[in-house]
Amino acid sequence: MNTHIVPVGFDYDRLIAPLIRDQFDVDRVILLEGAVGSEANVEYSRNISAKLEQDFRNLLGAETRRVVIEDVYDYDAAFEDAYDLINNQLDEGAPDGEVWVNVSSMPRPVSFAFATAAHSITLERQADRDRIHTYYTAPEKYLETELAEELRANRELLSDLLEGDDGDGEARLRERLEGTTALLDEFDERGTTIGAKRIGDDHIVELPVASFSNVKPFEEVILFELGERGEFESVSELAEALAAELGEEYTDSFRSKVIYNVDRLGPGGKGYIEQEEQGKSYRTRLSRIGELWVRAHAGSGDGSSAD
Repeated sequence: MNTHIVPVGFDYDRLIAPLIRDQFDVDRVILLEGAVGSEANVEYSRNISAKLEQDFRNLLGAETRRVVIEDVYDYDAAFEDAYDLINNQLDEGAPDGEVWVNVSSMPRPVSFAFATAAHSITLERQADRDRIHTYYTAPEKYLETELAEELRANRELLSDLLEGDDGDGEARLRERLEGTTALLDEFDERGTTIGAKRIGDDHIVELPVASFSNVKPFEEVILFELGERGEFESVSELAEALAAELGEEYTDSFRSKVIYNVDRLGPGGKGYIEQEEQGKSYRTRLSRIGELWVRAHAGSGDGSSAD
């Protein structure tokens, strides 16, 4: 069972559109509602949440429920709620079920709390780290700028009318009324943003889980080699390339050393490498966080110290 945890702020499209466009499997959705702010803000957010609840059910066939966050500025309480919620979803779901946390909306303390809680759980539950994801979606357009432009146009019109320049006042009033009405209708229907922007091949940016473990010298060599070559059909192929790179003889002992270090860097270890089984071999490449590690460390060394 794949569960999506979605904090709801003042957005509609980017909380549901990417899941439809990228054809995600969505079995369960938990919508988080904030209960702090002006009465108008709370009511508006609840209206967005109600619309999302209906559309997640109708468009994606997902079991959907709404959960209230009492104080969206209480980071500690939000972290505790997130920690319990994510763990519960992992325990209740199928062994291969995944939990996806959308951090695109709602005040930042809640989004950061849920992202940090998800990160913490991956460190505590190493066997489940591939089942936990946090992601962000960028909007195609922000309505705030259009609302500001509409207000400026209305201000200019009112200023002109007050100064007696009303030769075409009625036509301008109708134009401004139509523009303002259309924009408010769009705001009420879609929230503060419109659409979900395509980023690369998808509509989401998954935020990788970082590792707090230090990378040893020979592990660095492996990571840099994968960063340069991209992918190897097997660990043996990787070992052969490393032996040639380091000017060492390719022996069973060297191959075993590479296998051992790849395991430490893999999903059950530091998470910098991912492997895909194909027959008796494992196609080996960098994970997302592994790619970021190589990119961040590319200028700090070449991995030549391989002891």
